[in-house]
Amino acid sequence: MPTLAAIAKLFARRANTTFGGGNVTIAVLKREIIERNAWLSQEDFELAYAVSRLTPGTNLLGFCAAAGWMLRRTLGTIVALLAASLPCATMVVLATVFAEELAGSPLFVSAMHGALAASVALIVASVWQFAEAPAREVPLQAAVVMPLAIAVPLGLEVQPIVVILGAAALGLAWPVRE
Repeated sequence: MPTLAAIAKLFARRANTTFGGGNVTIAVLKREIIERNAWLSQEDFELAYAVSRLTPGTNLLGFCAAAGWMLRRTLGTIVALLAASLPCATMVVLATVFAEELAGSPLFVSAMHGALAASVALIVASVWQFAEAPAREVPLQAAVVMPLAIAVPLGLEVQPIVVILGAAALGLAWPVRE
């Protein structure tokens, strides 16, 4: 079981220095929590990730809360959330002040377009980290569920929670054979 200081150090370092959004950060945390430190099993990590996707709000903070709970219960949750959110929140406030001042600059706007393109690429790369295990372990179910989960919200006005609950129902109706 990690110390609270170790949890704070990991979540502060990785959640505040990884760029590209919540899923990219969670993918980096996966490498740290499972592979480097062996704090959680793959199954526990996937449970924390799934729970974070079912809750409203920022999924990264939901994941930090779930992982913190699994690591050290209430104190682990508080430490992981504070470490992952306070430094970033401060940086966002400062960045917003500077961005408002620079918004009229063509160079700044061009830089933001480049940063957005890189962020999208990082998100696509992180998708594979989450899709690899289900695609390998249950390829037929993954081949059906993943394209549907992409297509349904693109073609219909469906909330993400409906897609996730629908996929869970499909999983119940189509159990994995051990």
